[in-house]
Amino acid sequence: MKVTSKFWKIVFTSVFILFTTQCFAESTVDRDSKISSYQYLKKLNSVFDFVQKNYVDELDPEILYQGALKGMMDAIGDPYTLYLDSDAMRDLNDTTAGSFGGVGLSITKPTENTPEKPAYVEVSSPIEDTPGAKAGIQSGDFITAIDGKPTPEMTMNQVLQNLRGEIGSEVTVTILRGTNMVFDIRLVRALIEVPTVKYSMIEGTKIGYCRLIQFTPDTPLRVQDALDEFEKQNYDKLIIDLRDNPGGLITSVVDIADKFIDNGPIVTTKSRLLFENQQFTAKKEKSTVKKDIPIVVLINHGSASASEILSGALKDNHLAYLVGERSYGKGSVQQVVPLSNIDGIKLTMARYYTPSDTNIDKIGIPPDLEIKNLEKFTDEQEENYVKMIKDNVIAETVEKNPLMKDAEIAAHATEIAAKYSMEERLVRRLIRVQLQKSQPTPVYDLDFDLQLKKAIEIVTSSDFKTMVKSTKTLKQLQEEVNSENSEEK
Repeated sequence: MKVTSKFWKIVFTSVFILFTTQCFAESTVDRDSKISSYQYLKKLNSVFDFVQKNYVDELDPEILYQGALKGMMDAIGDPYTLYLDSDAMRDLNDTTAGSFGGVGLSITKPTENTPEKPAYVEVSSPIEDTPGAKAGIQSGDFITAIDGKPTPEMTMNQVLQNLRGEIGSEVTVTILRGTNMVFDIRLVRALIEVPTVKYSMIEGTKIGYCRLIQFTPDTPLRVQDALDEFEKQNYDKLIIDLRDNPGGLITSVVDIADKFIDNGPIVTTKSRLLFENQQFTAKKEKSTVKKDIPIVVLINHGSASASEILSGALKDNHLAYLVGERSYGKGSVQQVVPLSNIDGIKLTMARYYTPSDTNIDKIGIPPDLEIKNLEKFTDEQEENYVKMIKDNVIAETVEKNPLMKDAEIAAHATEIAAKYSMEERLVRRLIRVQLQKSQPTPVYDLDFDLQLKKAIEIVTSSDFKTMVKSTKTLKQLQEEVNSENSEEK
């Protein structure tokens, strides 16, 4: 007997009605009634089983499993909560271990993608001495495409897979900087070793300068190495540079903060889960920094997470004066939960609070003194900057003069700046960055770094102690903002 398409249509309709009646009966329940987690789980299980058995082609259950988990994590709407497939887990393990192959950029990506606000990849911070940093990519830059493929449609895992690859291979990223500056940068992938600390005495002074690049298990030891070296040099002032530091381990930043703070809370984590509620408290015997030493902390938009814990703890305890720009605003704590030997999830488990009981998530920490290294470009300057990059004038100048000294750098910068109507200080910086592509990055650059110059000026001020004591805690600052908002209403 010939089976007609009409017959199969009737059969399918009957099966579908039966399926929906069983699986989605709860939808007829009064919407005010609460559906239990168990009922939702039954629905998911039924849908998974039905799709696998009835889809037109045979399906790998792993595809359904990964899709369900990814959708579940994305539905939360938290950019730090996500499903980690085998590639993402391997990348995470490589990073935690201290080295991996790639371009050296710490990045974030929103989960929601709309025409009005495309889900571009945002550079939280370039990692020191990596291809991304040496190419001049900056925190706050957006990656709009990778090898010509738009990033808004990519998942974070796909972004990582496209940026990482065989050492020595090339990848081209399209950068959006500011409002209209769009240009391509070609990067050669390298072995990325996660650095921790760089330090030096500021030449001609008794100021110790310590740049914390990332918070790893080794960072507290490296910070102590810096402090011991400063002690040998009889330092009497300290600058801690947390700019473009994306964070890291909470245990690492607590150990470092304990070197400065005698007693009281360093950071508190709060959650609806009792075991996630912790208070990390300073112990006097762990303090290793000179008492009452003037300290300035440098922060910017690339300072996130553990960087904000340290700067917030020092600020709330009136131990340091903050200079630079508002920090990133990541006040949550994540845990990686393995689901098997190859995959897992990264889940936000708690929020952290500074000593004044303040959470800075999505708000950031404002500096006590705001200083920008570069003011916002005008439309004309943006066009000129893009033209200068596309003309490859900086690279060509360095290629012709690979052994340039300061006087030659200044002369070429004057010529290029005049041609493109750019600030000479910025052009000198770009030439130096190009020259340093085959060399380690210097510990500091006083020619370009206005924020560091201001930090030196403040930390050597005769009324420094008065300035620090008069600063407001983060709690006081947030209460002022809330009060102003209430008055406006």
